[in-house]
Amino acid sequence: MAELDWCLRMLLAAFCGGLIGFERKSKAKSAGIRTHALIAIGAAMAMVVSNYGFFDLLQVTHSNWGLDPSRIAAQVVSGIGFLGAGTIFISRNSNIIN
Repeated sequence: MAELDWCLRMLLAAFCGGLIGFERKSKAKSAGIRTHALIAIGAAMAMVVSNYGFFDLLQVTHSNWGLDPSRIAAQVVSGIGFLGAGTIFISRNSNIIN
């Protein structure tokens, strides 16, 4: 049942990313539907791995280890911010355009 939940999360992420990409495509901007859908799926996968991927290690290794799933999530947020910053261009008039 958990795998179905993860797949639904991936599909929802792809749909939401596709909506953002469709909006950008309709305004003739770069990075359209496919790019945003793939970025959203990658971010959703990283979040699922962050939340559920490492709890098996506690049974195999030391039981006194502390896990911090938010560490991977913080890197996803940084990566998305980096991609967002890449879409900002400075024109010759020194105005920031999007």
